[in-house]
Amino acid sequence: MRLIRGFLLALACLAGLAVAPPARAADDPAVKTVQTLYASYESALKGGSRDVKARFEAIAGSMRESFDFAGMVRVAVGPKWKSLTPDQQSALTDAFAQHFIATYATRLSEAIGGKFDVNPKSETRGGSRVVRTRVANASGDDSDVDFVVNAQGRIQDVLLNGNVSEIAAQRTSFAEPLKAGGPDALLKFLRERTDKMLAVKPAP
Repeated sequence: MRLIRGFLLALACLAGLAVAPPARAADDPAVKTVQTLYASYESALKGGSRDVKARFEAIAGSMRESFDFAGMVRVAVGPKWKSLTPDQQSALTDAFAQHFIATYATRLSEAIGGKFDVNPKSETRGGSRVVRTRVANASGDDSDVDFVVNAQGRIQDVLLNGNVSEIAAQRTSFAEPLKAGGPDALLKFLRERTDKMLAVKPAP
């Protein structure tokens, strides 16, 4: 009888392990990073930030905390990064961050009235974690937006619809100015595009 009771107790313990709930978002630093980022997006939209510049100012702080801009621009520039001076690297990192934030401030206009859903459990990918999310607009049209988060809890890439890498796209767009005029041309390219995005006014 004692053996039977012990066997049943062991089964009960195994059953408890089998139905253990997944890790909560609060226990997953990668998920927490994305949730904090999305909270700033939602706050900007609810706060009535209709023009790009206002949304830029509303989300800039959170994006600088959430994204590894230094690592992202290094990958986007490619092998030429190593040949740049520290001052050039610093200037390009700042210009890249400004450009990236302005890009997302622009895109947020499509999410007005919509919602952001974050999968509460990230997935392992090499030394990073992938946080899967879905973004819907007011009409209900949605897209998959996945965030690649490094071991330090900073976002290092964004995958649109599961496979379109933001950094790969940036690297492609950087190739021409880099070839034409090196880091100075790329710096001008980034600053001009950022200024153009921030100058856009909302439709009346």
